Amino acid sequence: MSQAKKKPPIMKNNKPKEEVNKKALVWIGSILLVIIIGMALLLILDK
Repeated sequence: MSQAKKKPPIMKNNKPKEEVNKKALVWIGSILLVIIIGMALLLILDK
């Protein structure tokens, strides 16, 4: 019985981790976009 009780929480813990990974990917993507845009602006302003 104790093993059956331990397994469902593990499955529940996997879903929040996936959501956190998605949020992390969104943050990384947005940061990269900001850096790329910033570099583009600097290159344009330098000319």
